[in-house]
Amino acid sequence: MTIALLDINDCNLQLWNGDTHLQSPGYALLQGKQYRFGAPARAAARLQPRDINTRYWWQLSTEALQPALGPARHTGDLVHAHLQELHREAGQPAEIMMAVSAGMQREQLALLLGIVQQCPFDAVGLVSRSVALGSLYSGSGRLFHLEIQLHQAIISEMEESAGRIELQRTVPLPGCGLLQLQERLVEVIAAAFIRQTRFDPRRKADTEQQLYDSLPQALRTLGREAETNLEVKGYRARINRSDLLPAGQRLFDSAPQSMGALRPDDRIIVDPIANLLPGLGERLPSMHVAQPSAVREALQRHQQQLVQRGQALSFVTSLPCLDVKITPSGSELIAPPQEKPSAPAPRLATHLLQGAVARPLSAAGSPLENDWELLVVDGYWQLRGHADNALVNGTRYQEGQRLACGDTLTIGAGSEYMLIEVVP
Repeated sequence: MTIALLDINDCNLQLWNGDTHLQSPGYALLQGKQYRFGAPARAAARLQPRDINTRYWWQLSTEALQPALGPARHTGDLVHAHLQELHREAGQPAEIMMAVSAGMQREQLALLLGIVQQCPFDAVGLVSRSVALGSLYSGSGRLFHLEIQLHQAIISEMEESAGRIELQRTVPLPGCGLLQLQERLVEVIAAAFIRQTRFDPRRKADTEQQLYDSLPQALRTLGREAETNLEVKGYRARINRSDLLPAGQRLFDSAPQSMGALRPDDRIIVDPIANLLPGLGERLPSMHVAQPSAVREALQRHQQQLVQRGQALSFVTSLPCLDVKITPSGSELIAPPQEKPSAPAPRLATHLLQGAVARPLSAAGSPLENDWELLVVDGYWQLRGHADNALVNGTRYQEGQRLACGDTLTIGAGSEYMLIEVVP
């Protein structure tokens, strides 16, 4: 039986079940009396701020929600609903192994396990995600994990002894969460728009949302280049990487303070999302950026000893070091060569569903509204068009983005489609 693997960090929960990989940030959106989670909820954060909750994983408890958000009594109800949605979208796996933040309080861990007992799956393992990552990094010296969550950052210190990596302590860094970092970055970028174009993208909710949606790609570009252009509603501003450095100053100051004086053989692991922050690499020269699937790899390789069926789950904070080494430059992981299984052929959608009508798709091109069309490129469906008015799963479409069965497309003022596979 395949065990699904769940990596819980509210910046981006990830669930792997066989060939299925789901990503779902910790945003809950109330629509009527129902909730939407993940990317669609995040895409409405600036449009419907009163209907959004982003604190339910961080503040997991049974205290009454303040302010109220629909039928949920407390944050535990939102966590329960989010887990159920992930389980359903992943194909309803029977068993799930969970990796959670080392900063989770004992009471929160107990509540999480109680919530899972009310879900239609069995939790068969519970481990610190920092320790799981740390087991991939053998070597002398201390090992730290900088974890960026939505509302705070956490430093987890680990130590290697007798071939095992063990959690020593965790230190929260208030005010250094992803949302605070985004707010400071957007403030600088909005000032650049006003200075260069006299247009303030933060004056209206729709343009502010567009600015937030464009931020990750702009930061990726600035990771390679000194400047980039960012466009919102036809206005374009030039953004310099150096102008964004002050946005991370609080994190740059508090992270080294929490770790103390670093020795030459100390190492720092950071999640990929932290690497987007301009200036972090210069402030933490000994940092190693974890691969997006590193937690999955660690859970798979430790699976036999992590599985705890038929008993009360214990929170694992110590694991054997795996046979993975860090290069002297710290740029990559080196593992013993293994044969990699060939990737399964992508399952292409066969039809486009609009309302109650499904029409067949043509690989050579299927026209949509507003001069958009769907076509197959390199074995995947992609959108091609000339107007900037397409959303995929509630998030702005990125040129070249690959589309899969189940993706929801919104074109223009609100025409919605879903890519589906019709089985004979």
